[in-house]
Amino acid sequence: MEKVAIVILNWNGQKMLEKYLPSVIQYSKDEATVYVADNASTDQSMAMLKAHFPEVKLIQLDKNWGFAEGYNKSLQQIEAEYYLLLNSDIEVTAHWLTPMIEYMDRHEDVAACQPKLLSIFERSRFEYAGACGGYLDKYGYPFCRGRIFETVEEDRGQYDTEADLLWATGAALMIRAKDYWAVKGLDARFFAHNEEIDLCWRLRIRGRRIVCIPESKVYHVGGGTLPKGNPMKTYLNFRNNLTMLYKCLPEEELKGVMRWRWFLDYLAAWEMLILKRNMGDFKAIYRARKAFKQWRKDFEGDRREIQASRQFKKIPERKDFSLLWQYYAKGRKVFSSLP
Repeated sequence: MEKVAIVILNWNGQKMLEKYLPSVIQYSKDEATVYVADNASTDQSMAMLKAHFPEVKLIQLDKNWGFAEGYNKSLQQIEAEYYLLLNSDIEVTAHWLTPMIEYMDRHEDVAACQPKLLSIFERSRFEYAGACGGYLDKYGYPFCRGRIFETVEEDRGQYDTEADLLWATGAALMIRAKDYWAVKGLDARFFAHNEEIDLCWRLRIRGRRIVCIPESKVYHVGGGTLPKGNPMKTYLNFRNNLTMLYKCLPEEELKGVMRWRWFLDYLAAWEMLILKRNMGDFKAIYRARKAFKQWRKDFEGDRREIQASRQFKKIPERKDFSLLWQYYAKGRKVFSSLP
């Protein structure tokens, strides 16, 4: 069995692989095996990999299964102590793996961890997708050490301490294989977006820890799957976030939070239409609400199982405040200013 398997899920990402895979191989080959799992790409990704990166192991899937199920089907074919799910648009740095491996080896109660995530375009600034580790507010809005909504901080070393999280970014997620499969992996029904938050929340409910190791540092392009402003991205984010809340919220909070989200989601939709003149996102939010209502019953069994696994009522990394209120009403734009 391998110690660490780095698995890059690819779909028509030949250019990203050509540009960023060399750094992964250079700085990981002594500590990990590098895999590329391909979601039935129609570009020349596989031919390029076979010709120029023969040291990389290939897993070829029969169709585009999306992020969640693509990883599930790929990881089923790998025996390793730790999986490291890595986006194809990540540039890694020297010795990036060592701090995460050593931390996980020392702390058996930690299920998953992430490195510090910085922007490849502004290298002194955090990257939106995960920064220095993720949390949720009372109503399911995600935020990070280093990023709240659209405000992304400059990295001045202010978050250079190891910290417990609610969720680690799926762009560079190291996770114990036994923990991954204990909760049945990523939820394939999500297809993409919010799937790593859902996975990590389910692990936290079981009492497992999620941690950021900022000594490890990588650079991320971001937005490679679906760019910001894409209505499909908006649809998946809203639908999947609501589904995650339904699965994971404790019983005493479920109705209240869902009522507030009904109001907040439709408020967001009308803001998109009236203030931003964005008909695509307006329709996407309505479609997401409708889709969640239609498939909610499919997750009743998941909810019962998750709640039965709950080790404690309150998870400290899921905060009691409203992030919208803190950000827009109180003007608290950076993580360190939050309650």
